[in-house]
Amino acid sequence: MFKFLKDVVGGSGTGLKDLPYNIGEPYPSAWGSWTHYRGTSKDDGSLVSIFSLSGNNAQDGYLAAGRNGVKRLRIVRHPNILSFLHSTETETYDGGSTKATIYIVTEPVMPLSEKIKELGLEGTQRDEYYAWGLHQIAKAVSFLNNDCKLVHGNVCLASVVVTQTLDWKLHAFDVLSEFEGNETSTGQMLRYAWLVESQYKPMELVKSDLAMMKKSPPWAIDSWGMGCLIYELFSGMKLRTTEELRNTTSIPKSLLPDYQRLLSSMPSRRLNTSKLVENSEYFHGKLVETIHFMEILSLKDSVEKDSFFRKLPNLAEQLPRQIVLKKLLPLLASALEFGSAAAPALTALLKIGSWLSAEEFNVKVLPTIVKLFTSNDRAIRVSLLQHIDQYGESLSAQVVDEQVYPHVASGFSDTNAFLREMTLKSMLILAPKLSQRSISGSLLKYLSKLQVDEEPAIRTNTTILLGNIANYLNEGTRKRVLVNAFTARALRDTFPHARAAGIMALSATSSYYDTTEIATRILPNVIVLTIDPDSDVRSKAFQAVDQFLLIVKQYYEKTNAVDTAGTSSIGISSIPGNAGLLGWAMSSLTLKGKPSDHAPVSSVSSSALTPTTSNVNSGIDNPSAAPILVSSTTDLAEIPGPPSPTSTDGWGEIENGIHEEEENEKDGWDDLEPLEEPKPSPALLNIQAAQRRPVSHPVSQTKQASSLRPKSTAKLSKDEDDDLWGSIAAPAPKSSKPLNLKSNGIDDDDPWAAIAAPAPTTKAKPLSAGRGRGTKPAAPKLGAQRINRTSSGM
Repeated sequence: MFKFLKDVVGGSGTGLKDLPYNIGEPYPSAWGSWTHYRGTSKDDGSLVSIFSLSGNNAQDGYLAAGRNGVKRLRIVRHPNILSFLHSTETETYDGGSTKATIYIVTEPVMPLSEKIKELGLEGTQRDEYYAWGLHQIAKAVSFLNNDCKLVHGNVCLASVVVTQTLDWKLHAFDVLSEFEGNETSTGQMLRYAWLVESQYKPMELVKSDLAMMKKSPPWAIDSWGMGCLIYELFSGMKLRTTEELRNTTSIPKSLLPDYQRLLSSMPSRRLNTSKLVENSEYFHGKLVETIHFMEILSLKDSVEKDSFFRKLPNLAEQLPRQIVLKKLLPLLASALEFGSAAAPALTALLKIGSWLSAEEFNVKVLPTIVKLFTSNDRAIRVSLLQHIDQYGESLSAQVVDEQVYPHVASGFSDTNAFLREMTLKSMLILAPKLSQRSISGSLLKYLSKLQVDEEPAIRTNTTILLGNIANYLNEGTRKRVLVNAFTARALRDTFPHARAAGIMALSATSSYYDTTEIATRILPNVIVLTIDPDSDVRSKAFQAVDQFLLIVKQYYEKTNAVDTAGTSSIGISSIPGNAGLLGWAMSSLTLKGKPSDHAPVSSVSSSALTPTTSNVNSGIDNPSAAPILVSSTTDLAEIPGPPSPTSTDGWGEIENGIHEEEENEKDGWDDLEPLEEPKPSPALLNIQAAQRRPVSHPVSQTKQASSLRPKSTAKLSKDEDDDLWGSIAAPAPKSSKPLNLKSNGIDDDDPWAAIAAPAPTTKAKPLSAGRGRGTKPAAPKLGAQRINRTSSGM
């Protein structure tokens, strides 16, 4: 119990009270007498590394050297030197003796020897990674020797650790001291050199020849250590004796001359590590050059950046996969996020990101992509839209609706047609993730404008997009938008492919229309296109007519079978296979020159267009609709139709609770009426109905009326004209089935009552005053015949 209280007060093991980190499992190896542990922060759980060194008392020589290492590591900062976070020294009491322990907390790292085993690299990829690691350690040693005038004293495999991004870093600063090149100086250089194992010591250090060391350059001792590190790295074994350094069979030929100069027996002739970094052929490999370029990216001009990033996707496949994912990918993401990378870098980012798992992609790549949508760089925006199929499915609905779509939507109004079209196509992936408020309140208004865009391909693809996203619209919006968009705009477009797309869209969305809409709005507009100058439009029109007639026929048979006359129309399911429209009609980006709306486009080859990639079944003999293509041999004559609405303010009030601020802005699809012939007046309808009914009257009555008719061609009064109808009036119809032609004050059971004359009499009505009996009767001029001639010309 007393021992427990002492441990709690003094702190021991993993229960240290003043250390804000949790100590985990140790690694199998570490430099010197230190123990290397895995660890985590008590605050946020982030990973760290914890090094501990224990001694029997506070005056222990190992602890003194350890304190020197802590002090040096705290003040020396370099990208290739281990990053210091925290340190503490504790004392524990055990059996009456005092035990002191030093703790150093650093960034999370792993011993180099353990990481090499874990990676398991071989051949060229191993050499590429070793070159990169040695390049980093050489820069760290050069910084200490040349810039800080410090001597590390024990550069070897054990003094190198590896970060999570696979960077190599130098540590083990227990022996580190200032270089004293002045022979008269009284300071003691390398006072802790006794910690260094003999096989790592150069000859002057073995002999403790301080005078020679002071005459030598600052890098002499550490250059020897770099030679030891190279030997251990390529031989795969720990150096046991100095004589083993003469065995060069495992050393790469491009590195061998530098290796021999590093291990020169004369300290003054040893190679400076700064020269090793600059001049060694071995350090000019693909991995070293690639990462070095990324690290100084801000210093490169736009031409160099563009050339580099265009080659990077292919180059990344030749580099060690783990190095690319853990080192190059973070550099690439950071460069894009902060604007130093060009647009082609996004292609490389997505190519490398495709090698990650879905979870890693969402953590390492997706946040960068979402941030890029805020960029004003048009090239970045185009690149994002071009590759949206590679990452769009990974975006959550909330991120799309709140962070992505508001920035993407600006492309609908861009002056660049290329960007408008790419924005339009991106909606095929983003629209399913949008809320109804964004679709009805924003997206549909932009699509309304694009349906009257100056680019025919954009108009065509807008129609196709509407067909694809129809199932994401609520019922009220579908009824308001689809028929108007497809019939009043798409089917009247001057561009043949736009008309064909309208027909395909109607066929694919046929399940959303009731029989009334099909019979009164869709079929009348589609039938007109059966005589379209374009053969592809005609073919699709016939297929659509057959499909919709089949739907109406099914409805007729169903209503007859269940005897539900008088009930309201019900929706009929579309023919199987028409649930969606896939593919894009064409791409204005690949067309050479701007397509003309009023001229044949036979000069445009079909290879310049993007065909649809799937079939739209029509439920008739030919179940597969042909892709929309522009043929170089097809005469694309255009049908002049009603001009497209000039308004681009949207389709008006959408039935989802979102309204326009002013009623006068509702001039989109809501104001478009279906294409209909002008209706004749009710009187003309009655007359035409009378014309179609057989005329039956006595012969004697006709002759009598003709003999009493004056020859004068003067106009008859209204009463006389009405009376003339009595001579040809037919008997009342026997059928009592009502027609739809009704007027106020007319018997509903007799639709002919509006034009029927009184029952014929045996005597003709006397002629009006002023017409003598001797006047030669003229041929009767019947109003019904006159109107019949007029109506026949309509």
